[in-house]
Amino acid sequence: QVQLVESGGGSVQAGGSLRLSCAASGLTFSSYIMGWFRQAPGKGREFVAAIRGSGTSVYSADFAKGRFTISRDNAKNTVFLQMNSLEPEDTAVYYCAAVRDIPYLPIRRNNYDFWGQGTPVTASS
Repeated sequence: QVQLVESGGGSVQAGGSLRLSCAASGLTFSSYIMGWFRQAPGKGREFVAAIRGSGTSVYSADFAKGRFTISRDNAKNTVFLQMNSLEPEDTAVYYCAAVRDIPYLPIRRNNYDFWGQGTPVTASS
C-alpha cells in the first residue's frame, strides 16, 4: 500500500521560507517521479514542480522558478520542496504525488497515481 505523508507546512510572513517534506512508503521510491501540487481556497489544484526518480531532471512551474526548489533523498524515500520569498499568493494546501517513472515529467494531476493528504501553507502580508 503506497503512502505519501507531507509535513513542514505552517504560517509565515511574506518573504519567509518553508521546507516541505513528503515521506513515501510502499513503493520503490527511486522508480517514481515525485511531484508537488497546490490548491488555494476556491481554486483548482495546480502543478508546482516535479523531479525524476534519479533526481537528475526537474521541472517547475513559472511561478516557482527562482523561488521554489524540488529535491529528493532516495536513501530516505523523501522528496522536499524548499520555498523561499513566499508571497500571500502562495497560500494553499500543498500536496505531493507520485507516478512510476515515464520519459517526461508530467504536470497534470491526472497523470499521477498516488497522493498525500496535503499540508497547509499560509503566507501573510
